[in-house]
Amino acid sequence: MEDVQLQLGLSVDGSVLTGFAQSADWGAICYDLLGAIPNNIYGGRIDMSWLRETFPVPGDDSIKVQRVRYARTYILQIIGGYLMSDKSRNLVHLRWPLKLIDFRAAGELSWGSAVLATLYREMCRVTQPNKIKIGGCLALLQSWVWFRFPFLRPRVNHLYTFPLVTRWNHSPSYRGIPTALEDIRLLLDQRSEARFQWTPYKDPAIRVVIPDEFLQNPNIWHVRVPLVSYATVEMHQTDRVLLQFRFRKPIPVAPEVLDDEHKIDLRRSDTHWPLFHSEYIEIWENRYDNIPTREPIIVPESACDPAYMPWFKIHGKPYLLSEEERRQQIYAKKERRGPLNPRTRGGEEGLSTMPTQSSAPTEQVTMPTPQPLQIMLSAYSNPYMYPFSTPMLSWNVWPGASHFQMTPTQLTIYTSLFAGGTTRDTVRELNSFPIPSTMGDANTYGVFILSRWVIFPTPTIRS
Repeated sequence: MEDVQLQLGLSVDGSVLTGFAQSADWGAICYDLLGAIPNNIYGGRIDMSWLRETFPVPGDDSIKVQRVRYARTYILQIIGGYLMSDKSRNLVHLRWPLKLIDFRAAGELSWGSAVLATLYREMCRVTQPNKIKIGGCLALLQSWVWFRFPFLRPRVNHLYTFPLVTRWNHSPSYRGIPTALEDIRLLLDQRSEARFQWTPYKDPAIRVVIPDEFLQNPNIWHVRVPLVSYATVEMHQTDRVLLQFRFRKPIPVAPEVLDDEHKIDLRRSDTHWPLFHSEYIEIWENRYDNIPTREPIIVPESACDPAYMPWFKIHGKPYLLSEEERRQQIYAKKERRGPLNPRTRGGEEGLSTMPTQSSAPTEQVTMPTPQPLQIMLSAYSNPYMYPFSTPMLSWNVWPGASHFQMTPTQLTIYTSLFAGGTTRDTVRELNSFPIPSTMGDANTYGVFILSRWVIFPTPTIRS
C-alpha cells in the first residue's frame, strides 16, 4: 500500500469500500445523484462517453447542485477510466456514486486499498491461459516496475513530481529498452539480483516532493490483512516484502489461499457484501493488530534470516530462463536515421526528414510491448497520462489554499475538504467550489478527488 499511496496519492488508511452492488432501479439512482439518466444502463454500468457529453465544465452562473453533479461525474471517470477500469474499456459502475453522496464521508474511505485489491484480482485472473485482457490501474503496475527495475526504466529529464506516477508524463525516452518479451525476461534474470531497488522512495530527490502527511503513518504500509472491495478480497502479504521497508526478511508463512473467493464476483445478485465478507472486514478494521515481526537491518549481510536462502533454493524460482539462455546477449538493429548534411531544394545544407536504414546490428532501447497480455487503455489512448482534459503534466503541492502562478496545464493540489485545518471556507464548502472563470486564455475549475485533496487546474497569471 506504500506504492498506491505514494504513486497515486490515494488514501489507504480508512474504511472498506463495500455495500450493495445491485439495484432494482439504477436509473432512479443515476437521476438522484447525477440529475440525468442515460439511454442505456448495462447491468448497473453506464458509458463514460455519456458522462463527458452530458456534464460539461460548470459555467460562472452554475449553482451548487450543478457543481456537485459535475464533481461526481468527474470522479466516476477517474474511477472507471484510470483507477479501477474493467475490460469493457468505457463503462463505469453506478455503485461508485453511492459512495459520493457525502464527499466528506467519501474522504474517510480507503480508496487506495480498493484500487490495489482490484489490480491484484485482475493480475490473478489474467494468469489463466484463456485470458488475453487485463483491467485495473495498469499505470500503477507500470510505474512500480519502472521505479524498481532501473534497467527497464525510460529516461526522464525532469524533477520528480507528486503523485510519483506523474513522472512519466514528462516526455520519457525509451531508447535502449528492449521490446521483445524474451529480451525483457533475459534482462530480469541477468540484472534483477544486483540492480533491483527495494527502497526507491528513500532517494532524497523523491522524498522531498512527497507531502509530509503521506509519511506520517508508515505502519499502514506494513499491515498483513485482506484488501476488501465489494465482491473482491485479496491478501496484502507484507511479510513477503519486508525488505521494501528495510526490515530483515524471514522465511514467509504459507500464503493465504483464496481460491473460493476468486470465484465470486458482482454477478452474485442481492448480496450484502459487508455481511458476506464480514470476517475479512473485521480483520481490516483491526489492521494494526496484524503487523508482521519487523527486525531492522543492521548490516547488509543480515538482510535475510540465515535459514532463508536454503529455504528459497528449495521452494523458490530464482531465474526465469535456463543457465544457457541467461548467457545470451540482446541485439537489435539501429533505428532509422537521415543523412547528416542533406541538400535542400535551394542547394543549401540543412536538416532532412528522409529516413535511411542501417544494416549494422547494435543494442537499442525502445518501449516495451505489453505481450502476451493486451493492456487495457480504457477509453483513453495513453495509460500513463492523466485521462482527462487537463493532463497531469505537473502536480504541485500547496499546504494552504492560496493561488499562485502556474502554466495552464498544471494542477494545484489543495488540502483536504474533510480533514480540518486552516483551509479557507471557500474551498471547504461545496457551495463555494471554484467555478470556471476566464483568466488570460485558460479556465479554472475545482473538483474533489479520492485522495482527500482538491484539485484545481489553475490558469497562468500574466503580469
